[in-house]
Parts: sequence; C-alpha cells; structure tokens
Amino acid sequence: MKKILSVCLACILLLQISIPVSAAEDGPEIESPAAILMEASTGTVLYEKAADEKRSPASVTKIMTVLLVFEAIESGKLKLEDEVVTSAHAKSMGGSQVFLEEGEKQTVDTMLKCIIISSGNDAAVAMAEKIGGTEEEFVKRMNQRAKELGMNNTHFVDCCGLTESTDHYTTARDIALMSRELITKFPQVFDYSTIWMENITHVTNKGSSEFGLTNTNKLLRSYDGCKGLKTGSTSIAKFCLSAVAERDGIEMISVIMAAPDSKTRFNNAATLLSYGFGKCALYTDANEEKLPNVQISKGVKEDAACRFAGEFRYLDTNGADLSAITKEIRMNEEINAPVEKGAAAGKAVYMLNGKEIGAVDIIFEEAVDKAGYLDYLKKAWDKFQCFST
Repeated sequence: MKKILSVCLACILLLQISIPVSAAEDGPEIESPAAILMEASTGTVLYEKAADEKRSPASVTKIMTVLLVFEAIESGKLKLEDEVVTSAHAKSMGGSQVFLEEGEKQTVDTMLKCIIISSGNDAAVAMAEKIGGTEEEFVKRMNQRAKELGMNNTHFVDCCGLTESTDHYTTARDIALMSRELITKFPQVFDYSTIWMENITHVTNKGSSEFGLTNTNKLLRSYDGCKGLKTGSTSIAKFCLSAVAERDGIEMISVIMAAPDSKTRFNNAATLLSYGFGKCALYTDANEEKLPNVQISKGVKEDAACRFAGEFRYLDTNGADLSAITKEIRMNEEINAPVEKGAAAGKAVYMLNGKEIGAVDIIFEEAVDKAGYLDYLKKAWDKFQCFST
C-alpha cells in the first residue's frame, strides 16, 4: 500500500489534486531576480522569489506551444507522422532557428524535436500555423489555455517568444504552472527534452542536407536527474529557464527568470533543485487494491462495484516519519438508487500523528437505476424460485 521515497523534513499536505502551497521564506540565495521551485506531482511551492513579477519569458514561451501541440495529438486532430509545411512567415523567423525553407515539409515529430531540443522559432511558428491556421489564431488559444491554467499574470503575443513587445509577459509562477501541466499530462515530452544531439534532414528544391540539433539545456549534462525542459534568452528577457529534474521518484520544476548570464541561469536552477531534493520526502499510495461491492438500497441491483478515484500523494518537508501514515476507508452510511457512475461512495482518509493529511474519493464503477414495480416483482419471483428449489 505504501511507498516512501527520498528523505527529509515535515508536513505539507497533498491530496489527489493538490492545492499549491506558498512557500519558503527561508531558502538559498540566488542572483536571479525572479524564481520559483515547485514539486511537480503536488504543485507544492518550496521556494519563490518575486514569483509573480511580470517579465519577458523569451523562448520559455514555447512550453505553451508544445503543450497545445500535445493536446492536439491527444484529441486526434494531429498525429506525430502528419506533415507540416513551412510557410514564408515561419521561414522568416530570426533568432534561434533550424533554417526551415519555405515549402519544406517535416513531420510533427521532427518539428517537436526542433522546438524542444534546439528552440527553433521557425518550427514553432510552422506548428502554430498547422494547428491554428495562423500564428495569430494559435496565440489566442495560448492565452485562453493560460487562463484555464490559472496563469493570471500572463499574456502572449507570439508562439515562440522572439517578440520584443512589452505585451508579451509571464511570471515564474505561471511558467511553473504551464510546465507542470505539460510534464504531468504528457510525460512523453521527456522523449524529446532529454535528447542531447540529433540530426534532422532538410529536403527542399535545393536537395537533401542534414542539420544537427543540439540541446540548449546544459543541465542535461551537468545535473543528475535533469530531464529538460526549456531555455530562453533575449536582450529584454535576459536568461530564462524552466528546468525539470527527478530523483527518487520526486520531480521538481525550477524556474529562473532574467538571470544576468547563461551560467548563472543554470547554476541558480541547479541550486534550487538541490535545495528541493534535500528538503522533501514523498509518500505515495497507488490505491490498486480491489474494494468490495457497495450495498445499494431501492435499486435494480443490490450492490455495485467501486474503486479508488486515483492515487494519493503527500509531500513532507520537515522530516516526519512517513511510515506512521495510516489509511482508513470510510463509506457513506446509506446509499439509495439511482446511483451514477463516478458518484462518490465514500473515501480513503490518510492520517499522520492523529491528524488528517488528505483523502481520495471512492467512486462507483457502474450506474444503478432505481427499482420500479416490475423490478420488485422480479426480485420476489427470484426469491420464490430459490426457496422452491
């Protein structure tokens, strides 16, 4: 039932869907003016510095672009093998690019590599046009998605972060929110963000040629457990980064904004990651055990199957003895039909040192209709048949 990961210091609560907790007045000193450290599975904030200050994110913008790409794939609107045609507008992008030619075709899979590994502005715009029809329309979707994620201090002007417009801004906290959504909902992003070097092939009217992609996230080579995610830098934004690392089953997101140089950006992110891993222990319960059927009154059936709604995760930051966590099943006292599939039948409550630290709903796996006159007759007949034999 239990699995204890890592070690460290005491109690910040977390449920199946956890509410991010404000964090840490104490913490390491870093040079960058804005930063945040978040544990990914729970959303717990372990460190923050000017985390709600609006700043230019540069190419860290592409996290939202990549999120929308994966969501389009999930919905069936897009496939990894689909071809994407580079427009004149996409080709015209400056800054970081993979030098796509107008009319050049690449698969969605290749475009994702170009965006995530090498931060290709041209590839990002080509993907935006593929999904939204125009970059402008795609950016509207980016801003809508930001609102849905609670990114209250974010506004995008383009899909790649190349713009110098002051209307293009976000915060360290908002970057952590969209990073968390991407990596928890689509962990396959790590299949791309962990690639250090890879070649793609340009096929145009000029012929075929290879082009080397090199990952812009140097922490992949210098920080144990780093899995990505996205760098960014412009003259306005300075040096930004959303870095993800995992150790002992704990996944951290370290966001740095406006670092004075690239080396400071990576050093500050690594400092925060190490601080988080040193501070946290994670308790998880997968809730895979089978539950007995729940009794139903006045239904066409007398009982119904149920299950846990999901796993339980609890992040501790003060060195509590997580082996002392107990789990208590509390079912609703009387359940009358009709019952909808997915409705609550009870909950699993987790306790530590006499205090409730969280709960997971127990839900019905099937619907049960309310019994009618004919149903009662059938039940009576079935009982009669049983007695008569």
